[in-house]
Amino acid sequence: MFFGLEHAGLQIYWWIILSLLGGLLVFMFFVQGGQGLIDKLSSNDDEKSLIINALGRKWELGFTTLVLFGGAAFAAFPLFYSTSFGGAYWVWLAILFCFIIQAVSYEYRKKQGNFLGSKTYESFLKINGVLGVFLIGVAVSTFFSGSEFILDDNRFVSWTGFFRGLEQLGNPYNYLLGIALVFLSRILANSYFINALDNANIVNKAKKSLLVNTLFFLPFFLGFLAWICLKDGFFVGENGLVSMQEYLYLKNFLALPVVLAMLLLGVVLVLGGIYSSFKGGKGIFALGAGTVLAVMAVFLNVGLGNSAFYPSTVNLQSSLTIINASSSYYTLSVMGYVSLLVPFVLGYIIYVWRLMDSKKLSLSDLDDHAY
Repeated sequence: MFFGLEHAGLQIYWWIILSLLGGLLVFMFFVQGGQGLIDKLSSNDDEKSLIINALGRKWELGFTTLVLFGGAAFAAFPLFYSTSFGGAYWVWLAILFCFIIQAVSYEYRKKQGNFLGSKTYESFLKINGVLGVFLIGVAVSTFFSGSEFILDDNRFVSWTGFFRGLEQLGNPYNYLLGIALVFLSRILANSYFINALDNANIVNKAKKSLLVNTLFFLPFFLGFLAWICLKDGFFVGENGLVSMQEYLYLKNFLALPVVLAMLLLGVVLVLGGIYSSFKGGKGIFALGAGTVLAVMAVFLNVGLGNSAFYPSTVNLQSSLTIINASSSYYTLSVMGYVSLLVPFVLGYIIYVWRLMDSKKLSLSDLDDHAY
């Protein structure tokens, strides 16, 4: 028994863990955001290499967080994992492809004799920086818009459409979060460069880019919040039956004041971090904390509220909740003890981060082992 929690308590606990990992993953998208800004912030090849090397020191942390998110989903909510990752596999294969070419690019961009050339690998980084983030935003949006799957009596999933998840691109509302995440990743990247680089030209360009991307981010993010609060939601009744209900996700926020407070605090910290970064301060930390809180609030709303977190649009009763999609009590309990290692992992990441950024990176710091 994990700290005396019953099965329902463990389901809530693991959804909170999954929400935290989702927030950390979005924060780590500053790497992807920076990749999309390589040409815009650099004036020559040396500055481009400086930007890529600053990101190269951190890209593995984001990749690891993505793997942890997938692993936690598999262990705690295996039916969600098999339905989403196994059913909507075309969209997830596209996302995986975007992250594979990122890893290849950092490994081979500066390798002598690479037959594709540096420009090709830089293009791969840009694809990952835009398309990879956008597709993840679209995938998360389906928590609110729904997907086209059916579960049979044996809980075997079948997808009704040929496109296996790519049909999500046919819903323009799913684009709101996808585009918002792209601009948020660039905001985070600009803030990171201002804090981590010793190069006046890049920092000045980053400050201007910070404002531009903020102007684009806000309408898409606010549009996403307006959409989920005003749309009909997939309500789960006391009998477990799923039905459509007006303003469900708005009602979830109002019924969960702590989650609403997390969202509002997250937004305030993001705006404060943007202002601090523009003034030359260490706004990346406020931005990071705000991003994690806001993303967690969105996940907690759909998972802990009276709603299905992975709804089906073709068969409402096939929709997944944290109750019907979770692992057994024994599995959640055992994995609960494993989760106690998470603070130590986070502590290690923070320690390594501080060591890497104890001194601002400049052109003189680049050597033969540069990315």
